Amino acid sequence: MAVNENAELEELIRNATGSGGASTVPTDSEAADEGGGLDFDTLLLVARRSLLWLLLLIGLGLTGSWLFLRYTKPIYKSSSLLKIDEKTEAGALGLGGALGETAGGRQNISKLSGEVELIKSNIIYRRLKDSLDLDVNYYAEGTVLESELYGASPFRVEYEGDILYNTKFGLSFTSPTRFRLSYLQAGNEQTGEYSIGEPFRIGGMTLRVRATPTMDASALDRTYHFIINDEGAINSYLDRNLLVEIVNPDANTIQISFQDFTPGKARAIVNKIDTVYLQEKIAQKQAATAQTLQFLDQQLTENRQNLAVAEENLQNFARQNKTYDVKATIGELTAQLKEQEEVRLKLSEKIRLLNEVTALAERGTLTPREDLSVQESIPALATLENAQLSQQLSELNSLQWNLRRLSRSYKETTEAVQQQREQLNFVKGNLRRTLRQSKELLASELATLDRQRGTFTSELQSLPQKATELARLTRPLELYEKSYLMLMDKKVEFNIAKAGTTPDFQILSPASMPSEPISPVRLMVYAIGLASGIVLGLSLMAVRYFMHNTVTSVRELERATQASVLGVIPTYDKEKMSVSKLVVDKNPKSAISESIRSIRTNLDFISSAKKKRLISVTSTISGEGKTFVSVNLGGIIALSEQRVVILDLDMRKPKVNLAFGAENVKGISTILIEKHTIQECIQHTSIPTLDFISAGPTPPNPSELILGAKFDEMLAELHKTYDVILIDTPPVGLVTDGILIMRKADIPIYIVRANYSKKAFLKNINKLMRANNFTRLSTILNDATASGMYGYGYGYGYGYGYGYGQGYYEETKPAESALTRLRKRFS
Repeated sequence: MAVNENAELEELIRNATGSGGASTVPTDSEAADEGGGLDFDTLLLVARRSLLWLLLLIGLGLTGSWLFLRYTKPIYKSSSLLKIDEKTEAGALGLGGALGETAGGRQNISKLSGEVELIKSNIIYRRLKDSLDLDVNYYAEGTVLESELYGASPFRVEYEGDILYNTKFGLSFTSPTRFRLSYLQAGNEQTGEYSIGEPFRIGGMTLRVRATPTMDASALDRTYHFIINDEGAINSYLDRNLLVEIVNPDANTIQISFQDFTPGKARAIVNKIDTVYLQEKIAQKQAATAQTLQFLDQQLTENRQNLAVAEENLQNFARQNKTYDVKATIGELTAQLKEQEEVRLKLSEKIRLLNEVTALAERGTLTPREDLSVQESIPALATLENAQLSQQLSELNSLQWNLRRLSRSYKETTEAVQQQREQLNFVKGNLRRTLRQSKELLASELATLDRQRGTFTSELQSLPQKATELARLTRPLELYEKSYLMLMDKKVEFNIAKAGTTPDFQILSPASMPSEPISPVRLMVYAIGLASGIVLGLSLMAVRYFMHNTVTSVRELERATQASVLGVIPTYDKEKMSVSKLVVDKNPKSAISESIRSIRTNLDFISSAKKKRLISVTSTISGEGKTFVSVNLGGIIALSEQRVVILDLDMRKPKVNLAFGAENVKGISTILIEKHTIQECIQHTSIPTLDFISAGPTPPNPSELILGAKFDEMLAELHKTYDVILIDTPPVGLVTDGILIMRKADIPIYIVRANYSKKAFLKNINKLMRANNFTRLSTILNDATASGMYGYGYGYGYGYGYGYGQGYYEETKPAESALTRLRKRFS
């Protein structure tokens, strides 16, 4: 059972140090032991150690921002705001209305989009190139960056012939009248010296360099170059830097912006675009008006001829038929027929209504309910305009409902019912006569209307040919008249537009000289540099925090383990030791001695010093300082007038004899095999009350020797002589011997070395406590720096340089991977 548990423990430690195979999934209790969440103490430690890196990275970020600003050419932007709303002066001449709607109109988003495309078209570009000197760019070379000399160049280039476009020509003045010109042609540099103002040939083109008014003595010391741009390069330059946007469609405003490295050039281009756009709009408007007038004149001529033919045909018809008002006659007859048809429809509707009323009266269902009147049940009855009929219907309806009530209460043979029925039959007979007379009267009126319609139809049939001929002749005449009048109006309209149309082209905000570049923004660049430095610094802290896998402070030890902490032993750096040594006797007032005295005091709280005590000291792996702690803790206890013996049970790699500078010829292994007695193996030290027994020769079976009865007999015999037996056990993370001894100890002590022991080792402590019920297991943080002690009071220390890790079943410390070396470099 113990062998299996310790085999699992050994595998756990190997996995934690990276020497094991596949990782295992931790149990809930193991996960709880490991702890979760953010370790603020470790984070604070990492942040404190990384503060210098953070400041360095912030400085690097700000330096990068300064270099970026230093070696990046600033871009300037110049903008103007235009209001575009074409209108005419026709309204001022009293010819508004349709004319204004046609020529002016209300601008919409589609029209403004068309204006944007016009501004960015080759039409404007051609006018712009003709107005500004964009064909040749002049530059002055600086220490780092070049600057364009737009409008301020000390020389001007004139060219003709077969031009070398988009070629960089370097120019430097050798004297006030001479200059040197260089350029690359077919990969070879061509150089020549020429005179100012004199033409010279380069290949197939002729160049002339003239001085400008800005030429002075200081201009002669600088180096220049110029580039002759072709049309494609200029168009690409304008397309790339020109931006035209619709600002407010309702207000018809457009913003024209241009970006360039030279603020003066950007401003000049925007102002020139405003000018050439105005000129182009006026030219386009005049051209469109001239084309429209030409079209109107052609249409008027054709329409005038057609109108004359139509008038002549109508005059011939009037002379032949001796009438010109056939249309009016036809109209009157048509109107009378229409009116007669309306009356006929009303009469038919009345007859239909009388038939319905007759049917309802015969069935006795004039009203669906007794509380409704006949007029309410039959609203159309009012159209008959017959008061007598309405009265008879109301009377009949009343009698019918009375008869229904009597029938419910009396029999049919009752006198009251018979009288009521006789009265009802009388009224119904009168109603039948009234309805019949009304129908006959309406039928008579319908017959009269039918006769009149026949008369009107005969009259119309007598004029079909004349009416049709007149209509045929009138239609083209009216069409030509309307067309002629419309074309005449249009001609007047466009004549006025030609004289009075002006583009309402207002520059609401003219282009101004840019004072600050739009890119790069200094504040933004420095902010990005600062943020980059902070982010990199914080990232470094995060990487160091997550790569920090060793125990650094006693707080980590307390939080991650269930065992109590006896104390903290600071780093010892007075000397460099190749092996552990007894130092408390030589430096009784040092921080090491004081810290171990504190541990001795804490041991008394666990187990009284008045009793015999067995103390075991172990660790997870070799190199954590258990031998150093064992030797010096035994020395401190011995200095308190207690007899102490130190047993070196790390028989595979004994070190206690090296700490005291003694031999290891005989010891624990020879005692357990009964080769030597205890008294023969006890060795004395410089402290009178401190003795030790070395491990002896390494046996092949240390675990079996410890499990034997001889080991318990040895401890019992030593207890007769010594107050404290302090055992230096093998690392429990590598072999099982240490656990066997810890089960016999009164006070098992577990050593954890700061900045050396892995955090995963702390799970070993909790697992040992649970598996073996080590309720008194205590820990000591060894080799702690001042920042890792947290209140335990000492900032000294030691650096062993032991060279641990050799001589066990496997190598204690695995070969370091590249990631491990990188992690150490960061920490």
